[in-house]
Amino acid sequence: MKKRYYVAVSSGEILEDQGASSYNFEIDADEEDVFKLSELFDLTDKDSRLSLYRSHVPAMSYHEDKNNDDYDNHMKEIYGLLHKLGNKKTRDHIETMGIL
Repeated sequence: MKKRYYVAVSSGEILEDQGASSYNFEIDADEEDVFKLSELFDLTDKDSRLSLYRSHVPAMSYHEDKNNDDYDNHMKEIYGLLHKLGNKKTRDHIETMGIL
C-alpha cells in the first residue's frame, strides 16, 4: 500500500510527516520503494565519505575517482526513483533539472 512521503535529498531524509522538516519532493511509495530509496541515500553517503578521503591525495584527479562516479550514478538513480514515484510537481521539477 502506497503512502505519501516527503523527501529531503540533501540530508537523505524520507519523512512521513510533512511538517517534521523541510523537504524537496513529495512521493507516493510503498515500503519496498522507501527501502530502495533509503539504500541509495546510504550509498551516496558512503561514496561521499570515500571521496573526502581521496581529496587528500593530490595526485588523483576528480575525474579519475571511482567514488565520485559512483556518487553521480547513485544520485541519478535517486532522482529517477523520485521521478517515478513523485507527484506531478515532483516530476516536473526533476525534468527541469535535466539530470535524467
